[in-house]
Amino acid sequence: MSPLALTTQVMEITAAIVAAPLFLGWVNQCRAWLQNRRAPSILQPYRGIRKLFHKDAVLAERASSLFRVTPYIVFGTMVLAAAIIPSMGTRLPLTVAADSIALVGLLATARMFMSLAAMDIGTAFGSLGARREMMIGFLAEPALLMVIFVAALISQTTSLAAIAERLSGATLAIYPSLAFTAVAFTLVLLAENARIPVDNPATHLELTMIHEAMLLEYSARHLALMEWAAALKLFNYACIGFALFVPWGLALERQGPAGLMASVPILALKLMAAGAGLALIETVSAKLRVFRAPELLATAFLLAVLGMLVHLLLGA
Repeated sequence: MSPLALTTQVMEITAAIVAAPLFLGWVNQCRAWLQNRRAPSILQPYRGIRKLFHKDAVLAERASSLFRVTPYIVFGTMVLAAAIIPSMGTRLPLTVAADSIALVGLLATARMFMSLAAMDIGTAFGSLGARREMMIGFLAEPALLMVIFVAALISQTTSLAAIAERLSGATLAIYPSLAFTAVAFTLVLLAENARIPVDNPATHLELTMIHEAMLLEYSARHLALMEWAAALKLFNYACIGFALFVPWGLALERQGPAGLMASVPILALKLMAAGAGLALIETVSAKLRVFRAPELLATAFLLAVLGMLVHLLLGA
């Protein structure tokens, strides 16, 4: 393991943990500006997490050990996923042991533990949110895998870092297959991160909740970890999109420390653009009924399949 690879790995993990709430705050700010509202501080997610860490946790009498350890498992899973995704450089030690398929498995593991913990207490809203979350995951994961398979076919590898390195070194060209899969990935990102039109992260209506319904019984440090993990998940999905569709600016091994330092501001610019785009989509979209969400994710899957067919038949 080279010192540069180890430095890149540490920098990416640190950046993900630190910058994830900041990215969420930027999305909230952009959405408020687009809706002609007074924008909250970009540091508001940090303040909320800090406030929750200073409170005393209240647990239900019937809460099992699964309910208690789930926030730590979910947060740790998202940190491990951030270590696999190339956000600054492509030479990462963990990419040798885990490819993009294992990354999807990690995200599914976090969803499974969240759903089990939501049903552990036995409340109506927790079970409702868990069932809806599993329905969304059941439909979103095949679409995400199909998106990754298209990029894997182009790059001849399932390693996300190798895919990003291969696409960043290719000549500048428009791949119709990647265009279709980019739209599909955007729909999956919205669904997996409980964003409008699939879910509203700011909702207070229990009957329309999906992700937030699973967190109603959490408080204090447990809720802080779950909210931090949700911000990390959004950050991770954005970085997956960068690696697949906007891989330029990543530090390659031959570029050395100078390339690694140059990748930091490039990542910041990508996150700013992605946050503004996400806020724009949420502003112009209306919240779908829960039973219309499968239609949206089926569309994402069909677009990903269409991208694969375009690549296999046309080689583009």
